[in-house]
Amino acid sequence: MSQNHFTLKFKLKSKENSDALRKQLPAMMPDYFKAADRIGTIHYSRFTFLSDLELLFLADFDGEFSNLITGLANTAGPVFDNIFKYVDKSPASPVSNNVEAFVAWALRVKIKPVNLYSAYPGVTVTEIKALAAAAQINPGGEQRPFLVVIPAKSQFSYFMIQLLLKGRGKGITSDLDKVGTPHFAQFVKLGNKQVGFFTAYDGTFDTYIADFTKNIGQIFDLLFKFTKNAPPSPCRKHLQEFIDFAAGANREPIGFYSAYPGLTVQDIHALIADSKSAA
Repeated sequence: MSQNHFTLKFKLKSKENSDALRKQLPAMMPDYFKAADRIGTIHYSRFTFLSDLELLFLADFDGEFSNLITGLANTAGPVFDNIFKYVDKSPASPVSNNVEAFVAWALRVKIKPVNLYSAYPGVTVTEIKALAAAAQINPGGEQRPFLVVIPAKSQFSYFMIQLLLKGRGKGITSDLDKVGTPHFAQFVKLGNKQVGFFTAYDGTFDTYIADFTKNIGQIFDLLFKFTKNAPPSPCRKHLQEFIDFAAGANREPIGFYSAYPGLTVQDIHALIADSKSAA
């Protein structure tokens, strides 16, 4: 089964609605997590505010997008009903009684990524969980989300960033493999001359950024030529400035969901290798 990613952008009605949703959304997450566990195809997901009037919902998952959105309507309908109180031009509620309208809305607001990365392509949530259970592994890692928004200097720069990312797709995959701690990653064009770089990774932020800079810093050196208020380049020689930039551009996640918390990329690679050698 293929792995996929989506980013959905919710347009909020007003700053007041955004403020109210910021306060209420964290309390909705336990119900959403239970729904995600029941669906069983979501690897990682999280919400974050892109701006005062924009909420993002992003996920890495197995299978078809429409199947996942249908599953969310049936299992997490009340969560989205509450969110849609604050969303402009939202689909009909309750979502669970208007599944087709919810799917059509999601297809309309879905943002296509510029490129995608997976550390273990083609392996499903179900397979990873089964391998971990069979091995009786005791996961001790710590997974974190990284949601950085890169602002382009101009519309031309926005176009150039996308062109660079499309042209370096295979190289980015190879570089992220060398880092060894990102599970999934994607560059997503967010509109308003902004590109998002979203990852789920293992370990501490500073260690991740240091390894990241060493192995994939060159692509960011290119991107920063077109980035507003970019740190100095090359990144590898200005590590602290890059860390400061990344920390400042990072968006706070709400409801970071992991289907297999504590399992590192290297744990999963070892489980897959062991299963193949035993076959």
